[in-house]
Order: sequence, then structure tokens, then C-alpha cells
Amino acid sequence: MKKITELTAELAAPAVAEAGCTIWDVEYVKEGGSWYLRVLLDKDGGVDILDCEAVSRKLSDLLDEADPIEGSYTLEVGSAGAERALKRPGDFVKFMGSPVLVKLYRSLDGQKEIPGVLAAYDPETGSVTVDAGGTSRTFEKKDIALVRLRVEF
Repeated sequence: MKKITELTAELAAPAVAEAGCTIWDVEYVKEGGSWYLRVLLDKDGGVDILDCEAVSRKLSDLLDEADPIEGSYTLEVGSAGAERALKRPGDFVKFMGSPVLVKLYRSLDGQKEIPGVLAAYDPETGSVTVDAGGTSRTFEKKDIALVRLRVEF
């Protein structure tokens, strides 16, 4: 049986393509006692509210018809955002050389959040290297809680 996120991505694909977008991520998470099914979109030039609305309306009907989720949940369709999380190897390749923030599970040299520029990604080990303040630092996958893009002003 397919995971809820995989099934949702398959159901959403035609509506997302019709809106000129791509699926960045699908999450099914419990927050504050409620379940949320989130479909995060990406599009050259940015995702707008009309894109989200179009996908949400079509996907909501498809999910009602397929009924893959027992119990209640809230469907959210939105932009992946400027400070999106990088999760898949392709995400790291696409944003090589971009400013990122690496969040660690445990403090390293008194820091749990290290800003820098994404310098390397090893798809075999999942290690991430960033240039932080003129110093190259490599983090092992097991130590990384999150890597996300960072907007600089």
C-alpha cells in the first residue's frame, strides 16, 4: 500500500501541472492534536494564491473521491517558500552555491544553527558542506536536523 504522501502527490500531479507548478513536497503531520496534509508547490517566478486555490479545489475533490485517509485532516496547499527545507539530493544540487542554514540536533562549538553557503553534498552519505565565514564545515547526515535556504537582505 502506498503512503498517504505518495498517493496525494500522484492525485495532485495533473492539477499541479495544469497550474504551471511542480510539487516541492507533500507532508502528512500531526500538530497540536490535528492532522495536516500539506502540498507545497514551486514555480519559476513564484507561486501565487491563485495557483494554490486552483490546486486545492481540484485536489480536495480527488481526495474526497479516493478517500485515502481515515479520520479528519486539514488540507493545505501553499508555496514551498523562499526559505524552504532541502530534503532530496536534487534539492541540494539545484541550490548549490546558495545561502543555507544548517540546524543541528546537538550544539557544535556552542552553535546549533550554522549559516553559510552550500558548497557540497554527498548523495551517498548525505553529508553537507557549507562555507561559513571563510571556513569550510562538513556535517554528517546523522547530526543534521534540517537544512533550509536562507534569504539574505
